[in-house]
Amino acid sequence: MEKSGKSVAAAAILAAGIVIAGWLLYRGVVHFKDSDRVVSVKGLSEKEVKADRVIWPLVYKLAGNDVASLYNTIENNNSKIVSFLVSNGIAEDEITVSPAEVVDMDAERYVSQGVKYRFNVTSVLTVSTDKVDLVVDLMSRQGDLLRQGIAVGSGDDYRYRTQFLYTSQSLNEIKPVMIEEATRNARIAAEKFARDSESRLGKIKRANQGQFSISDRDANTPYIKTVRVVTSVDYLLKD
Repeated sequence: MEKSGKSVAAAAILAAGIVIAGWLLYRGVVHFKDSDRVVSVKGLSEKEVKADRVIWPLVYKLAGNDVASLYNTIENNNSKIVSFLVSNGIAEDEITVSPAEVVDMDAERYVSQGVKYRFNVTSVLTVSTDKVDLVVDLMSRQGDLLRQGIAVGSGDDYRYRTQFLYTSQSLNEIKPVMIEEATRNARIAAEKFARDSESRLGKIKRANQGQFSISDRDANTPYIKTVRVVTSVDYLLKD
């Protein structure tokens, strides 16, 4: 009788173990199934901003045969340009006057004989300031300098391209809002997919903020920038 009772108890324990093991196996399968059902979406956020810093090279060129005379002209022209800038609101510590670049045509190997002037001189004054609107206005008033005999212009030289910048300090101020918007847009896309597939949206499995990019809005207004970020998010789907 005692032996029979032990057998019944052992059978009951075995049965309970099988039930528990089956339940755990079921839960494991369900968890695996849920974790395997993922929707990957992207959320975009774009914002137009105005550049908060500008680097503006004012370049002019001279040619002649007398170096001393050329340097005197350079000093006179630079003084006029600085006066023009300061009188219109640019601070002196925002102006850098670079040493003149002199090319001796007689010393150039690939210059044809009979050039009219021996020396070509390039002078550059650079304005670096956060007064972007003021610089945009002054760029349209370079005729004031031309009337004084100074032809300012960068030509096709990439070194003297005006740069309108949107600095990291300003970018950091708008980053949180843009990331929030991009993530919200990603969730909207994921929720629509879940509805279309007759599922429910679960938790975030994986998320990637993405890189912020800054570009000119267009070629004609380089002082207006487009800031863009794309957030990638993986959501779990549930029945």
